[in-house]
Amino acid sequence: MIAPLKSLFLSLLGSLRDLAPIILVIAFFQIIVLQQPIPDLIGLITGIILVLFGLTFFIYGLEMGLFPIGESMAHAFAKKGSVFWLLTFAFSLGFGTTVAEPALIAVANESAQIAAEGGIISNNEPSMKRYATGLRLTVAFSVGLAILIGVLRILKGWPIHYLIIGGYIGVMIMTAFAPESIIGIAYDSGGVTTSTITVPLVTALGVGLASSIKGRNPMVDGFGLIAFASLTPIIFVMGYGMLI
Repeated sequence: MIAPLKSLFLSLLGSLRDLAPIILVIAFFQIIVLQQPIPDLIGLITGIILVLFGLTFFIYGLEMGLFPIGESMAHAFAKKGSVFWLLTFAFSLGFGTTVAEPALIAVANESAQIAAEGGIISNNEPSMKRYATGLRLTVAFSVGLAILIGVLRILKGWPIHYLIIGGYIGVMIMTAFAPESIIGIAYDSGGVTTSTITVPLVTALGVGLASSIKGRNPMVDGFGLIAFASLTPIIFVMGYGMLI
């Protein structure tokens, strides 16, 4: 009982350390530069405390649950020796975690509203909903494909830099031909995929898989899946913009 409490307390201290620079920056500019009193000080302090505990429990939960289960499933699939089921799991994991990302949902909904206001799509609820859903599914599919390719890279031992360089060359080429209205959304979509749900599970999968395969180094081969998850949505969303 004492060990979990100690671990939770250390996570709380770590969260406080991580939040301290943000608090100091806000306080400095509000008090020293703007020279204005902080509005709703009680509300601000309450919010900071809630963020502190929320961040602590989130990180503690990742370390307790998501990281271990991701690694254990990677070990189990590697031991099973079925490439088909491993790749199916990789794609499903990438798709499922991405489609549920709160940041992606927010960006997709905002994009649909701006597209409707700009006359790109009809300014009505069904059209905006279809646009947002299509954008989410496109990004989720691209991330699923990215994780699949990343797992295949670990299995085959392909150098990651060739794949990343080739991918960004494709991004630059597509940027020249994609509609201007979709380019910014495409680049932002690449960022929001690597958020709170996707990163822990995908990282654990890569490290666990690399640890389970003879001849693979978890440090060299286990990481890099997140880079694919950030790259492929840019390509697919620009393609989505060209199609619609």
